[in-house]
Amino acid sequence: MEKTPAQTSPGAGSSVSPSPAAPVERTRARAWRIAGLYGVVALLWIYFSDNALEALVHDPVMLVHIGMYKGIFFVLVTTFMLFLMMKRTFGETEESYLALMASDDELRQAMAKLARSEQRYRSTLDNSLQGCQIIGFDWVYLYLNEAAVQQSRRPREELLGRTMQECWPGFSETTVFEMLRRCLEERKPFQGETEFTFLDGGTGVFDVHAQPVPEGVFVLSIDVTERKKSEMKLREQAALLDCSRDAILVRDLEHHILYWNRGAEMLYGWRAAEVLGRSIEELLYRDPTAFREATAMVKSQGEWMGEIEQHRQDGRAITIEGRWTLVRDESGRPQSIFAINTDVTERKTLEQQFLRAQRMESIGTLAGGIAHDLNNVLSPILMSIELLRMQEKDPRRQNILSTIESSTKRGAEMVRQVEVQPRHLLREIEKIVNETFLKTIRVSCDVPADLWTVTGDPTQLHQVLLNLCVNARDAMPEGGLLSLSAENMMVDESFAAMHSGSQAGLYVLFRVSDTGCGMSPEVVERIFEPFFTTKEVGKGTGLGLSTSMAIIKSHGGFVRVESEPGKGTVFRVYVPAGVPGTHEQMHQADAAVEQGNGELVLVVDDEAAVRQITRQTLEAFGYHVLLAADGAEASALFATRKDEIDVVITDMMMPVMDGPATIQVLKRMRPDIKIIGASGLNVAALTSKAAEAGAHCFISKPFTAENLLSMLRRTLDENAHGLRTG
Repeated sequence: MEKTPAQTSPGAGSSVSPSPAAPVERTRARAWRIAGLYGVVALLWIYFSDNALEALVHDPVMLVHIGMYKGIFFVLVTTFMLFLMMKRTFGETEESYLALMASDDELRQAMAKLARSEQRYRSTLDNSLQGCQIIGFDWVYLYLNEAAVQQSRRPREELLGRTMQECWPGFSETTVFEMLRRCLEERKPFQGETEFTFLDGGTGVFDVHAQPVPEGVFVLSIDVTERKKSEMKLREQAALLDCSRDAILVRDLEHHILYWNRGAEMLYGWRAAEVLGRSIEELLYRDPTAFREATAMVKSQGEWMGEIEQHRQDGRAITIEGRWTLVRDESGRPQSIFAINTDVTERKTLEQQFLRAQRMESIGTLAGGIAHDLNNVLSPILMSIELLRMQEKDPRRQNILSTIESSTKRGAEMVRQVEVQPRHLLREIEKIVNETFLKTIRVSCDVPADLWTVTGDPTQLHQVLLNLCVNARDAMPEGGLLSLSAENMMVDESFAAMHSGSQAGLYVLFRVSDTGCGMSPEVVERIFEPFFTTKEVGKGTGLGLSTSMAIIKSHGGFVRVESEPGKGTVFRVYVPAGVPGTHEQMHQADAAVEQGNGELVLVVDDEAAVRQITRQTLEAFGYHVLLAADGAEASALFATRKDEIDVVITDMMMPVMDGPATIQVLKRMRPDIKIIGASGLNVAALTSKAAEAGAHCFISKPFTAENLLSMLRRTLDENAHGLRTG
């Protein structure tokens, strides 16, 4: 029951008005006390006065007169007492009446205030833009505002006073009915989104809130039909954006990701559900300086275009070409940033390779020019010595001329290209390393007896190999294995297409590998730059590898390096072989390679250039080819065509899923599948891993078309019981 002002708790701090019922109760109690006191006094007066008179007065007549006066006195005394008591009682009653009248006024004011409040609330509900309804416990419509009437698409008269089941056939089967039923029975609020079908067959989507009230249940319905249509349109547009191969994303002004298309998933490695709401600055950037500068330009100028470095989920750095645009709301205020990012990492890599090749070519040209000029300087000296010797008879001066002649010839030999035996060169390097390096470094030298010769300057080639060995020593301060080897190599057009700066022909391949600390991709990118060094000050000039590259370039060769932090480094030096009939041998070798018979080969490699040139080579020799960029893609592709694929060629080092893991997955799906592992780093260790995983063969990178086709043919034709390498 609602409290009247007179009943307000005194703890509220307001003055307390007396209840109108309290004085009445007090008057009634006082009347009973007066009546009781009067009765007691009267009885005592009669009893004691009569006994006293009988004892004192013995005359009957006198006794009668005294009794009459006694009665008159009693009446006068009691009348006066009643007058005083009634006067007090009537005063309190008057106060109570006045208090009652005041309380009645307050009650009327409170009721008027309540009526005005109710009118305000009803007006608010009537004018609300959202549908408001009150449903009774018997499911009868008790109230509907104008918005609810419009939402129902029926006149108010057809709804009020009727049950919902009567108004909407089949209503008992809807989710709205179940929600309202639970609200009525459990007396708890419920909320949900539901689709409602009207009598005309149309549908609408409503966000429904049900709240229990004394009359039954209050229902607030919000029409979200148009919003749902907009969301559907946005989803259709998003599906179109997902068709793009570019990464398309939207972020708010605090860098939280709002949209992430399928192209972004493929480029960065994260699925949309994993990144929505996360900070793009923390997700993609190790150093956010460039990102913040680009974002500031977008906010100030409305757009930004340029290249910026980002990082994928696997940690690999990529370069993207971004086109970022500032999106504004209807009032023109900045709302979000729309970005289209294109991966240009491969293009940048090719550009860097081209620029580096140009730099090295320039250095080689410079070295060749220096050698030419030095020969021009030494020639007249040698010729002058003979003339001086013919004129000079003094033995001491003859000895001086001999010394000058010897030194001059030695200088000439340094720039003169002669036929060099690689076997002798490597044995000499092995001897120097064993004599000068610490014993904690073990040296392995593998030199075939049938190595071709090379045409060049033995002193310069000696310098190149010795410099690589010294670098390997410095990379193994705690000791390790230094491996030296050489082999004859025929570089075909396929191989040359995979490696910029190389040309088809016959080469002697010198390989120098170590098990040291290795290098990061950033360091590998710069090791051939003049004056670049990772050694401490005073321990390296930064000219060793740049000079080595210039020497090999001047000999018509090229250098390849593979390294990984913590796993060592492999340098491959290709020097043109001095063997006649190079092109004829290559054509004969191509003719000797057996053709394929339409076998289906799955090629797995994370390098796009390797995948494409391998595919072209295999298809040219009669094979069918499927391509996969990593182990996960290969597993999915193999699962759909495992019965058609005859052999798998997989790289051993890939992101997402590496070679050994891929081999194990493929073997579980089809145990008899033949697999060839391939890698260019830590060959011995990876060969062992490939064998443990279940590979039949292993081929070292870089391989020529002849090597690959021969290995592939042998694998298809034989039942291998052990791992072959090539």
